[in-house]
Amino acid sequence: MLLVIILLALGTYLLRLSGVLLRDRLALPAPVLRLLPAVATTLIIALAVQSTVSNTPGFGGYARLIGVALGAVLAWRGASFMVVVITAAAATALLRLLGVA
Repeated sequence: MLLVIILLALGTYLLRLSGVLLRDRLALPAPVLRLLPAVATTLIIALAVQSTVSNTPGFGGYARLIGVALGAVLAWRGASFMVVVITAAAATALLRLLGVA
């Protein structure tokens, strides 16, 4: 088991190192270079949406979806991280208390 962990860590390190070493040798087209900065943001948003909408056996519920949407609006409007997290959690809890699944 330890050998597998070491091999995976080494593989991850080498994969990341290859990006740094090959950056100047790889010529990407201009449209790809324009879209590249948005890739990380898109990936994070996709992961957040996936974990919000789905639960292991199925749909995560409307209460969670509404709470996260409220948090996203507050974050977009410039609220502090603590306000966003507490408001989203409180909204989700209140909706579940009111019977919204």
